[in-house]
Amino acid sequence: MIKILHTADWHLGKRLQEFSRIEEQKEVLEEITHIADEQGADLVLIAGDVFDTFNPSHEAVELFFKTIKKLSLGGDRPVVIISGNHDSTQFIEAPDPLAREMGILFYGKYDSLIPTGEIGNGIQVCRSEQGFVELKLPKMNFPVRVILAPYANELLLKSYLGEDDREAELRKLLARRWQDLADAYCDHHGVNLFLGHFFFVKEGKEPDPEPESERPILHVGGTQAIFTHDLPNSLQYAALGHLHRYHSVQDRPFPVTYSSSPLAYSFSEAEQEKQVVIIDALPSEPVKIRPLALKKGKPLYRRTFDNLPGALDWLEANQDAYVELTFVTENAIDASTRKALQNAHDGIVNLIPQLKNPQGQSLPGLQVADLEKDMKTLFAMYYEASRGLPPNEETLSIFTEIISQNEHP
Repeated sequence: MIKILHTADWHLGKRLQEFSRIEEQKEVLEEITHIADEQGADLVLIAGDVFDTFNPSHEAVELFFKTIKKLSLGGDRPVVIISGNHDSTQFIEAPDPLAREMGILFYGKYDSLIPTGEIGNGIQVCRSEQGFVELKLPKMNFPVRVILAPYANELLLKSYLGEDDREAELRKLLARRWQDLADAYCDHHGVNLFLGHFFFVKEGKEPDPEPESERPILHVGGTQAIFTHDLPNSLQYAALGHLHRYHSVQDRPFPVTYSSSPLAYSFSEAEQEKQVVIIDALPSEPVKIRPLALKKGKPLYRRTFDNLPGALDWLEANQDAYVELTFVTENAIDASTRKALQNAHDGIVNLIPQLKNPQGQSLPGLQVADLEKDMKTLFAMYYEASRGLPPNEETLSIFTEIISQNEHP
């Protein structure tokens, strides 16, 4: 039996607005390394978005390389890493020639070919093709096959698939390519895996929303999201990245699973339990999967209060967290209340007023996403919140004229 650890979406270097998360990331990656050792993992799969930007900071890069070196056990445990939509494919693949000596394989571009031969301490790359690698571990009497599906934009995917028809449904082309690889390599004599960074759904099911902190990839090019039935039936497990909540998109005929991010990176993930997945696998048998909870890192909370004493009591009891606090008030939050809240807690990320109308009824509060709206829309929202009725056309016209004069003095 082979034991596999699946993780994804580290987003190293990511901030929560002005708050750095790098110390939390150090702690949780140390926790993941400890789990891999404690569970006796033979193989580690990292399903993309290891960094948060195409040009990560020196501190984020250093943390990444130190962590994967520890995970590789100096070349005794292979680590396979693909790029996600936040990663630079060139940056991800740059260290590959040196990393292979420690049993670490990077795969970021679909036209890349992993060289065959020995890597690490007796680990063999037996066969490879664009989008595929087969590994043989010294203590295993069977190979491990991995179909590799890093994120790529439509243009790169079309080039890789050799498809000139711009109207062709991209997911069907991907499904055909994955099936061709499975037909060529994934027989019942080995463990057959898929490692991908895409938005997968089960046909006919409502998809999970993408987290606020993610760049949406619900659509691959101009097509619908990829269906789980687009994956070959000869697979035993699909290790996915992109969605930050642990869940299996499907359980049968094999699990198609998002491992989750190691930390909550936006308030849409508030109070989510973050996990890694341990997979026990043998050739031609159903795998057994176990999600293991991660304990490190500060939780994110969304809370609403309509009185200052209640808010202060809760903040005092939940100091080690990040908070999006909505405060219900008849007018804007006054300076003394705002100061009292900010002084009570160092981790208030967003402080949102939720105004009552003249009848004392609470109106929907301003959300962080609303700040992307234009000035006219924001004015209309404020007017309705403060007066209980939307502005008429004459009022909107006067407001538009005023801001136009300010923009063009």
